[in-house]
Amino acid sequence: MFNWKENYSCNIEEIDRQHKRLLEIGSELSSLIRTKNVDHYDEIIQLLDELKKYTIYHFKTEEDLMGKYGFHGLADHKKVHQSFVDKINEVDSEDIDENQKGVTMEILVFIADWIEKHILKVDHMYKDFLNEKGVF
Repeated sequence: MFNWKENYSCNIEEIDRQHKRLLEIGSELSSLIRTKNVDHYDEIIQLLDELKKYTIYHFKTEEDLMGKYGFHGLADHKKVHQSFVDKINEVDSEDIDENQKGVTMEILVFIADWIEKHILKVDHMYKDFLNEKGVF
């Protein structure tokens, strides 16, 4: 579910490295919920916090590049980024405590779906534009 695929590449080394790290965080969350009858509340909360922080860092990197080179879709891209951050911020720690596997699985499905669609569709909209500007 969280394996890097070459077609994810934006042909921009820093962006690809950051996308890979986001996939790694998703994979770590996935690994936690596969263990049976073990309380992983603290680890889940820690990974979700890392996901939030890293996502914001990653989005800033993308937005700064788009802004620097005048990408026309920056405003729309920022809105999509904010919707992801809002969704992750909606996750309630009490819900996780009461239903770790269920809530975490719901988060994982959302993240996997979002990452794949976002990288393959939305991020690839700036790929050629930035590559033509010499950004690799």
